[in-house]
Amino acid sequence: MAERIAAKLEAALSPERLNVIDESHQHQGHGGWREGGETHFRVDIVSQAFAGKSRLDRHRLVNAALAQELAERVHALAIVARAPGEG
Repeated sequence: MAERIAAKLEAALSPERLNVIDESHQHQGHGGWREGGETHFRVDIVSQAFAGKSRLDRHRLVNAALAQELAERVHALAIVARAPGEG
């Protein structure tokens, strides 16, 4: 699933930097967790697509790119989305 998330974000947002981390093991036994994991992810992405956009709009872009994954298996997605040159 992490590879699928990365591929979708690469295609949609052409990031300069992208890190997708499966944090499912940290949520075992909690809501949304399933046997086999791949339910909780953290995405750190830097893309020119975020320049001039609010935090909410940046998250909407990521969520739109991953709509299928969020509907199917991904229960939680933590997002850090920045434009080039930002912190």
